[in-house]
Amino acid sequence: MKSPRTGSDVVHDVLGIGFGPSNLALSIAVEEHNAGRSAGHRLNALFLERQSGFGWHRGMLIDDATMQVSFLKDLVTLRNPTSDYSFLCFLRERGRLIDFLNQKTLFPLRMEFHEYFEWAAERVSHLVAYGSEAVAVDPVRDDDGQVAYFDVTCRDTAGSGGTVTHRARNISLAMGLEPHVPPGLELGEQVWHNSQLIPRSVQLADSGAPVRRVVVLGAGQSGAEAVDYLHRTFPEAEVCSVFAKYGYTPADDSPFANRIFDPEAVDVYFSAPSEVKQSLFDYHRSTNYSVVDMELIEALYATAYREKVSGRERLRFLNVSRVRSVDPGAGGALDVTVEFLPTGERQVLPTDVLVLATGYRPRDLTPLLGEAAKLCLRDDEDQIRVGRDHRVETAPEVSVSAGIYLQGGTEHTHGLTSTLLSTVAVRAEEIHRSVLAGGVLA
Repeated sequence: MKSPRTGSDVVHDVLGIGFGPSNLALSIAVEEHNAGRSAGHRLNALFLERQSGFGWHRGMLIDDATMQVSFLKDLVTLRNPTSDYSFLCFLRERGRLIDFLNQKTLFPLRMEFHEYFEWAAERVSHLVAYGSEAVAVDPVRDDDGQVAYFDVTCRDTAGSGGTVTHRARNISLAMGLEPHVPPGLELGEQVWHNSQLIPRSVQLADSGAPVRRVVVLGAGQSGAEAVDYLHRTFPEAEVCSVFAKYGYTPADDSPFANRIFDPEAVDVYFSAPSEVKQSLFDYHRSTNYSVVDMELIEALYATAYREKVSGRERLRFLNVSRVRSVDPGAGGALDVTVEFLPTGERQVLPTDVLVLATGYRPRDLTPLLGEAAKLCLRDDEDQIRVGRDHRVETAPEVSVSAGIYLQGGTEHTHGLTSTLLSTVAVRAEEIHRSVLAGGVLA
């Protein structure tokens, strides 16, 4: 039996699934569009979020970690520099604008940028249904057999667990990425993904259990941050960083390389042949993937050297190495077998916690989209075809006023910015304009 619809006469112009920074930016674009307009010219929008409130990578909000993008790449500035939803307006309201400027930095603390996101999300909270997890998307056909709407069924995660269905002309999918766990490993009490680093560490510290050794797998920014954080949090523990490289690779944040994140670069990437797309991706991986800020690299090296001088080495770097197996060990520990790749030599490390800083992967949207997934066209690589306006290319039976938009999972079409904050404001404007061009207010 189909779930009841809320307000059976309500058809949303835009329904967002997931309420992280991407759909938050879109909600602000909608809110600013609606300001001062009469009822017939406003967009009716709703955003669904399974969490009970706004949250963005909470498990990695290390107190001294900074953003890796400029504060000017906030939710609105690249779209509308005069918007009062900007990071600078947030600072002014919080009474910290001058204090921030005195730091002479473009890169705020990560926890402060999260506070900014929360501040913005609160201002558009009337557009959001928290505690609502989308579980199905069903195409709805009109009398001519065309798909004119989508019914989105969501489950109440905060209360009864019951379901309700919302109808929309357009949906914006921004469900984020999911943690990648290497084959053969499972998350548990002693095996964490770094996305849960802080709450798991606090829980372990509060338990009073002795922590003798922690192993961190991964050579990217998150891995290096986890190593640094764990080394400071557990002062009696040995912290081992395991990675296949010879050393951490510095992130390329030089001015010319950073142009790969410019809005114009999306146009270039989108229109390029597939082989050029691949070469651009390969050339500029060092701007984002498996790289670490130079300042953190130098700090970790300095710490390791100080410990070598003092004769008490708690920070170890097992480079050119891989974790080959993880097995139950003595005394409740894990036996982590690490192989040194050049010689094949293996050592077993009795370990209290293994942290997987192994990145994220795009979510498979097929289970959620269900029948609607069959309407989405795919390329020769079986990737979803996406237009420049982030709208999924669909079968002819889908009306021009009914669209599925992807915010993320579009690296194959839109490049490296697909999962990053660099162009969220611009992308929100592009989706907003595309929705209007589809005739939703005609």
